[in-house]
Parts: sequence; structure tokens; C-alpha cells
Amino acid sequence: MTKVPAETVAVPHALIQAAAVAGHAPSVHNTQPWRWRVLPDRLELLAVRERQLAAIDPDAHLLAVSCGTALHHAVVALRAEGWTVRVDRVPDPADPDLLAVVVPTGHATPEPAAMRLVQSMSVRHTDRRPVSDEPVPAATLDEIRRAAAEHADLQVLDTDQILHLATAAGRATDAEAEDPRVREELLYWTTRAPAGTGLTPEVLPAEPARTTVPGRDFGPGALPIGPGHDRAATYAVLFGDGDEPHDWMRAGEALSAAWLTATALGVSMVPLSWVVEVTGTREILRRALAGLAQPYLVLRIGIADPEHAGPPRTPRLPADQVIDTSAVRTPPPA
Repeated sequence: MTKVPAETVAVPHALIQAAAVAGHAPSVHNTQPWRWRVLPDRLELLAVRERQLAAIDPDAHLLAVSCGTALHHAVVALRAEGWTVRVDRVPDPADPDLLAVVVPTGHATPEPAAMRLVQSMSVRHTDRRPVSDEPVPAATLDEIRRAAAEHADLQVLDTDQILHLATAAGRATDAEAEDPRVREELLYWTTRAPAGTGLTPEVLPAEPARTTVPGRDFGPGALPIGPGHDRAATYAVLFGDGDEPHDWMRAGEALSAAWLTATALGVSMVPLSWVVEVTGTREILRRALAGLAQPYLVLRIGIADPEHAGPPRTPRLPADQVIDTSAVRTPPPA
């Protein structure tokens, strides 16, 4: 019997495992708008337009951000197993659904930093409740900023900028509340989403939280919020120079890197996407933040209230629904 080289077996197996780990990645309203195609020598990331938010995200910016988080998760998982990789982003202009190709290029010592981030993937969650009164240390914020810097810039906002942000967030909330298509889309992803997707009542606050920056109204939830206020929270903006799909995907990679690092450091992070969903308020934010070219996402960063256990994790699609392994098969034992 012909012996199959060990690396020939190892590459597809590693790619399948990385795609499975990427299932932990966060996505807008837990839509998980991605699909992985495993080939013998590479992993392809494809957009699933059926899970794009047509009313909230008509330009697919947040779809690209979501897919970027999954891409970063997969790459980190491979590096944690000792693989060196090359990532080709938006490799085929003729195929806009093909967002990235991950190609293993060799094997080396597993990266300890990547291993720590993989450990954070299974415990990272979104906690929309107010944070504690303990401010995030400056050194911690610096570490989170450095984690994002490989993919996008992260700027912490000062008091005046937070006030501009609060104004923009309030206007965005009002604009979306007046749009029946947006209201219907939010209702769908919080009450009627397909199994394994969407936001369940257990992860949504039972009542509006007292926050400096107005939160999105998802409708009634079941998560008690307590009496706190997020006045000690830090707000930051992910930004960059470009407005192309690969730029927004890079923002998703930065979000993943920052969020996993924050989780490892015991810090809560919540993306505030609705501020950039409405064109007018995105422009307000851009003008208010002098020197920032394209704001991709606002982040609330804080120390979680120790009096409250973290909310449950959102559901995930089964691996066989998001990973296509039809092009590979496990060789028989030698």
C-alpha cells in the first residue's frame, strides 16, 4: 500500500480544525455570514449573502467585518498549532463572495501568544450590561491597541469625543427606529432567526441600561442588568484609510485581535455597530474625530461588574453547515 506523506494528511486536517475553531468568532447579530471551503492545500473563506443584513448593512460592511473576525480566528488557530500561513485577501475580483484564502506555508514552533488567544475564543462573549466602576488601566488599553494595530488603528476617545459619539449614537438609534425595514430585521434576528444563529433573549438586557452612549434597542430581553452605570467605560474607534471590502475585513481582524486580547486580560468589550450603520451619523463621527479617515466600528471597553456572572454565549451553527470538506478526504491508514 502506498504510504501517504504525513504532511499531506496534516494540512487538510489542520484546515478543518481551524475552520471549526473559527465558529467561535463574533458576528453582527450573530448572523455568522461565512462559509469555509477546505481544499488539499488551502482554506477559502466565502461570504454567505443569505445571512447579510439587507436593511441594516446594505453595503455589506458589517458582513465583511464579521468575516474578518472569523478569518483572524482561523489564522490564529493555525499558528497555535505551529503552522505558518499566508493570507490572500479578496483574491479574485471576478468572485466577490471569495473573501480570503489561507495557505499554510510551513510548520514551526507553535506561537505561545496564539495559543493564549485560542484559549480566549471559547470564553469570549458579549456583555451589553453596564461595566463596573473600575477604570481599565492604561497599560491594558495599550496592549489591546497593539493587538489591533496589525490590521487597523484603534484610538481611545477623550471626554469631548465621547459626547460627540453619544450624539451620533442617539441619532443613529432614532434613524433606525423610524425605518420599518430595520425594525423588522432586528425582530427577525432576535426572535425568528434560524437555529444556531441570532440573539437569544438570554443575552439581551431586560431593560435599557444606563449608559453614557445610548445602546441599541433590541426589544425585550431576559438578562437582568442591575443598577450600574458605565461611566467608567472607555470608548474607542477602529479606523483606517480605506473603504473597500478588504479594509472592512481588516477591521474585523482587528476587532478579533483586540477582543481576544481583552478577554485574556479580563476586560469586557462590546462593539457598537449601529453608529456606523447610518451614513449620516458615520459622517458625524468622522468629522468629530479629527484625523480619522474611515471609522469602522466603535468599541466599549470596561471591567465587567464582578457582581454579575457573564451572560450565556450565543448559539453557533453546526460545523457541517459552514465547512465544506467535499474536496478533501482522510486517506486510509498506511
